[in-house]
Amino acid sequence: MSKIRPTTQDAIVEAAFAVFSENQGASLGDVALRAGVGRATLHRHFPGRPELMRALAKIALAELEEAVAQATASATSYEEGFRLSLFAIVPLANRQWFLANEGLEADPEIAAAYDASLDELRSDVAEAKKEGAFDPNVPTEWVVEAYENLIYAAWSLVRSGEATPKQAAELAWRTLSQGLKGRAE
Repeated sequence: MSKIRPTTQDAIVEAAFAVFSENQGASLGDVALRAGVGRATLHRHFPGRPELMRALAKIALAELEEAVAQATASATSYEEGFRLSLFAIVPLANRQWFLANEGLEADPEIAAAYDASLDELRSDVAEAKKEGAFDPNVPTEWVVEAYENLIYAAWSLVRSGEATPKQAAELAWRTLSQGLKGRAE
């Protein structure tokens, strides 16, 4: 059985994820080199950095959505869904990290997809509040922001080598569900 070679575009995309996760300021030449293609070939698929970043963002959003959907498929509560989501999202840190600082929210299609995911998150928070997972007196927007920022903090911890994805997800979940108060012993 022979290996299936990825398409040139797939090779460029995978190289871009790898290169930009190592060095956010890397050049398209660095991406082309990692992909094993010439710059002209890269530019036939992606005329410039904005087009490549837009493609990476779309893929990243789809990967996040798929990871969460798979992780939460058998969740029996919204609270469990939030916990399982963190354990699915945090391991994607190396692949997704650099996109957080790319300013892609200016792209209408990316902004719309991100806004839709935030709307779904708001709805899930409201349902989790009804279950008692979150204090109903805490504004939904606060919980959404806390969740989003805990993911970023977990990704940061993983990227720095201070925690494994599992450890960082556990810390994020503990902070979201219990706060930072220590336990009496």
